[in-house]
Amino acid sequence: MKSERTKSIYRYARVAGVLVLVALSVTGAARKPYSPREKAYYTDAATVEFVRPGLTITVNGAQIAPDGTITVVYTLTDPAGLPLDAAGVTTPGTISLGYIAAVLPKDQEDYTAYTTRANSGPAIVSTNQPGPDSGGVTTTVGPGQYQYVLKTKAPAGFDASATHTIGIYATRTLTDYNLGTNYASATFNFVPNGANVTKVHDIVRTASCNSCHDQLSWHGGRRRGVEMCVLCHTPQNVDTTTGGSLDLKVMIHEMHMGKKLPSVAAGKPLIVNGEDFSKIAYPADPGDPRNCETCHSQKTGAAQATAYLTNPTREACGACHNDVNFATGAKHAGGPQIDDKQCANCHFPQGELEFDASIKGAHVVPDQSSMLSGLAVNIKSVQNSLAGQAPTVSFTIQDKNGNAVKLSALGFLNFTMAGPTADYGYTSFGSDTASTPGYVTEIATQTAACDGGGNCTYQFTHSVPAKATGTYAIGVEARRTENLLPGTLKQKSVTYGAPNKVVYFSVDGSAVAPRRQVVAVDKCNQCHVSLSVHGTLRNNPEYCVMCHNASNTDAAVRGSAVVAADKSAPAQGINFSLLVHRVHDGVNMLADGGSYTVVGFGGSHNDFSGTLFPAMSPKGKATDLANCSLCHVKGSEANLPVGLNNVVNPQGYMNPEGATATACSGCHVAKDAAAHFASVTSSSLGESCTVCHQTGAMFAVDKVHAQY
Repeated sequence: MKSERTKSIYRYARVAGVLVLVALSVTGAARKPYSPREKAYYTDAATVEFVRPGLTITVNGAQIAPDGTITVVYTLTDPAGLPLDAAGVTTPGTISLGYIAAVLPKDQEDYTAYTTRANSGPAIVSTNQPGPDSGGVTTTVGPGQYQYVLKTKAPAGFDASATHTIGIYATRTLTDYNLGTNYASATFNFVPNGANVTKVHDIVRTASCNSCHDQLSWHGGRRRGVEMCVLCHTPQNVDTTTGGSLDLKVMIHEMHMGKKLPSVAAGKPLIVNGEDFSKIAYPADPGDPRNCETCHSQKTGAAQATAYLTNPTREACGACHNDVNFATGAKHAGGPQIDDKQCANCHFPQGELEFDASIKGAHVVPDQSSMLSGLAVNIKSVQNSLAGQAPTVSFTIQDKNGNAVKLSALGFLNFTMAGPTADYGYTSFGSDTASTPGYVTEIATQTAACDGGGNCTYQFTHSVPAKATGTYAIGVEARRTENLLPGTLKQKSVTYGAPNKVVYFSVDGSAVAPRRQVVAVDKCNQCHVSLSVHGTLRNNPEYCVMCHNASNTDAAVRGSAVVAADKSAPAQGINFSLLVHRVHDGVNMLADGGSYTVVGFGGSHNDFSGTLFPAMSPKGKATDLANCSLCHVKGSEANLPVGLNNVVNPQGYMNPEGATATACSGCHVAKDAAAHFASVTSSSLGESCTVCHQTGAMFAVDKVHAQY
C-alpha cells in the first residue's frame, strides 16, 4: 500500500470482477475543481493533492424488503470522483452521515417520514418528529461504497407501489488541514416493487432559494436543498415550543412574510423552533411578499412548478393570510371551507383582469402590473458639456411600447450631474448646492422642452466647474402615476418610476472614462426582484452612487427628523459602500452593539440595525456576508478602493476615514476593527491596506472570505 503522502492519487475499479488499483496523476490539476469561494483554491497544491477536499454523495440504489427492512447503497467521493473512506483512515477526514426515509402516498402531495424521533416541549408534551435514523448497520461494499440498513422499518402494510425517498446528508471534517468542513446531501426516489417512479414532490427547486440564500442549508449546514427539507418538514411535523406547524409550506410562507404576517402585525411574534422571525422583511420589490414566483419560479424545470396555481390549499394560503379563519369563514369572502375541494373554483390560476380573486391576479404587485403603460426616459446626448459650460441634455420620454409620453404626465423629472467619475464626492457645483455635496440635481418638469414625438431637451442652470477635468456623468430619474381599472371596485392609483439612465461625457476633450462598476442592478434583483427606493425614483446603483458619495451625509434632513433623538445625534455617513454594507449587515451589527440609522426625506427614521441578510453560511445560518460575489461583479470585491476619496462618517470611529476602511467597516463594525483601520492609515500617506489584503497577499480579500 502506498504512503498516505504519495504525490499520486489512486482510484479503485472493478475489471471482470477483480478489484484493481489504478494510479491517476493529478499533478498540476488539483485546483481545477475548486472555486475562489473554497479554501482549497488558496491552499498549496501539495496539500490539496493529498487531501482532495470536497464531498459528493451518490445514491446507487435502495430497497425495502417485505418485512419493512430499508436498505440503501451509496458512494462517497471527492469532486474528482476519488472514493473516500468514511472512517478517515485511508483518505483524510472523517465523514459522519445521517439517513432519512419517507413515503409519498399516492393520494397525498406531501411526504410522510418513516424515520422519526421523540421530542417534547412547553407546547407539545410528547410527539414523534420526522428526523434521521439512528442505530442502523453500515457495511463497506467497496472503495468509497457503503450499504446502510436502517434500524427504522417501513410500517406493516406499507404501499410498495408508492414513491419512496431516501435522503442522506454528510459532513467531512478537514479542520486539521485548515480546509474547514465539507457538506453534502443527496436524495434518491424509488418504488419498492420495482416499478418506475411516476410521482414526485418537485414544486420549488433549490436554485430558486439560492438566488437569495446563496446555499440553502439548515441544521448546522448538514441538510442542503429543498429535496432534503420536504422529507422532514411534512404535515406530521410540529414545533414543540409553540405548537405551530413545521410543515414546509406553512413554515416557509410564515417565515418569509415575517413582519407582514397578520398575526405579527397584531402583536404576536413569530417564533419558529425558538427563533424570532417577526422582523423579517421580504426583500422582493423590496418588502412585498406578493412576488410568489421569486420562489415558485416557472423557469427552473420543476415538475410541479404550477402547483401553487392549480392546487391552492388552506394550509399554504392560510400560512400567509393567517388572520383568515376557514372554519368560521371570518375574513374569507367565500365563507367557511371545511376542506380544499372548493378553493380552485374561485382561486383559479389567472383571470382576465389583474387584482381579481385568481391566484396570479390577487398577487400582482401594483408597480409591476402589466396594465401600466410604462415609462422610459432615455438620454440621447449631452451638448455644451465642457468645463465652465451649462450642459444641454437631449432625451426622449416614452411608454413601454415606444409611444411618446407627454411631459405633463410626469410627476417627477429630475437630472443629476456629478463628477469626475474617478471618484464622486468633492466637486462643488456652486454655493447653492451645499446640501447636495458632490453633485447637483435639477427639476426639469417645468422647463424641459418637448415636441409631440416625445423628443425633449433640458439645459442645466448649473455649469460644469470651470477647472473641471476628466469625465462627468448625468443621470435621470422620473416618475408617473396611473389610474388602473377606473370605475371598477378594483380601481387603484399606482405610482412608479422609470429606470435610471446614466451617460458619461468628457469635460476637457480627453477620452470618456465611465465610473468603475462594482455592483450591478441585476445582482440586486436576484433578491429584490425590482429594486426601487426613494418612492420608486431610484433603481440603479450606477445612479445611486452619484448622490451616495464620499462627502455626503444625512445632515441636510437631520433638522427635520421626526424622532427627537435623531435631531441631536451626529449626521450619518451615506457613502454607497458604507450604506449598502451596513444596510445588509443589520443583525450582525446589532449583535456587536452598533446601530445604523439614516434620517431620510421628510425627517423619516430609518433604522437598519435589525436587517437580516438572507445568505446562509456553510453552517446553515442566515446573515452570512462572506460571499461578496452575491452583489459584486467581476471580482470587484478583491480590488481595494486604493487612492479614492476619504469618506465623511460623523458617527464612525474615524472621521473622515479612508475609502478602504469605509468599505470594510461596513461589515467589520467592531471597535477593534476600527483600531486596525486606524493603525494602517497615515494622515499624510493614506492607507496601507494593500500590503496585506491585495490579491495574492497573505490576507487577500477573496482568500479571507473563502467559506468552504
